[in-house]
Amino acid sequence: MTLTDILNAFVLLCNYIILPSLTYGSQLALGALGITLIYGVLRFSNLGHGETMSFGTTITILITWLFQSINFSVYPMPTALLALPFSITITVTIVLLTDGLIYRHYRKENADSLVFMIASIGVMFILNGIIRFIIGPSDRRFDDGERFLMTAREFKAWSGLDEGLAIKSTQCITIITAVASMIIFFLFLKKTRLGKSMRAFADNDELSLLSGINPSQVVRLTWVFSATLAVVAGTLYGLDKGFKPFVFLQLLLPLFSAAILGGLGSPIGAVVGAFIIAFSEIAVTFAYKKFLFYLMPRDWEIDGMFQFLPTDYKFAVSFMILVLVLLVRPTGIFSGTKSE
Repeated sequence: MTLTDILNAFVLLCNYIILPSLTYGSQLALGALGITLIYGVLRFSNLGHGETMSFGTTITILITWLFQSINFSVYPMPTALLALPFSITITVTIVLLTDGLIYRHYRKENADSLVFMIASIGVMFILNGIIRFIIGPSDRRFDDGERFLMTAREFKAWSGLDEGLAIKSTQCITIITAVASMIIFFLFLKKTRLGKSMRAFADNDELSLLSGINPSQVVRLTWVFSATLAVVAGTLYGLDKGFKPFVFLQLLLPLFSAAILGGLGSPIGAVVGAFIIAFSEIAVTFAYKKFLFYLMPRDWEIDGMFQFLPTDYKFAVSFMILVLVLLVRPTGIFSGTKSE
């Protein structure tokens, strides 16, 4: 084993585990933040969050197609990023209408959190039907602009290694956008008066009322942030992997696994849990045969793919982690820290 072999093995991990995990983890982090925000402030598990992501992405796609038809773009940036402010506005409006028509009634009735969760299932099915009616059940791709910042061939020519590192523009956009969104979100919670009101309401809603905090304003702000994070997360996921209307329903499992692993109601926990889930899913389903080929003596024969689970079972990893967390530490990693 030479230094070149070690570098080849490292580049292989970067290409197939580290970069994809950072990208996927960033997408999950934004989605899980929305889930934990709703749980921390409004005290229920919003099972319609995945379809909110899907609906926001659908609107982004439609506006992107409109911009593309009139040649409105800023190369090399994907046109979808130009459509994001419009899709966020529309999705936030729909979410606030949903709250006014459905959830507000149950808040006035002081309904149990289970009732809210069941209502969110109904919202999930309604949104799913609307999405399929608008855009259909087929897969859609809407990414344009520059596809790669660096191709595998360019990296090989530059480095002289056998393995090539391909850096997609959507990966960089996802990571940068997610980091910027999370910084803005945490600064808002920590530094602004409205953010402190949300944290106080999440910690003790009855005591916060005595402090003069307007609960209606906190509720609206919670939905606005949750929907905004959902649209950004869904759009970034769609740009990176393509839009599949049904995949966002499947994403509920890793999203809730991330939120529960980090500690429901803990924003920092949601982010940490998201990256743990992302790295676990990709690392467990990766075939390590070529990686071991670089690190093992050349006269050793490697039989099989050295893959813990097939790629089709990626979401099963989230399920296993979720079960393990519920058995060992149900309150999550950051238990008791709702309002970091």
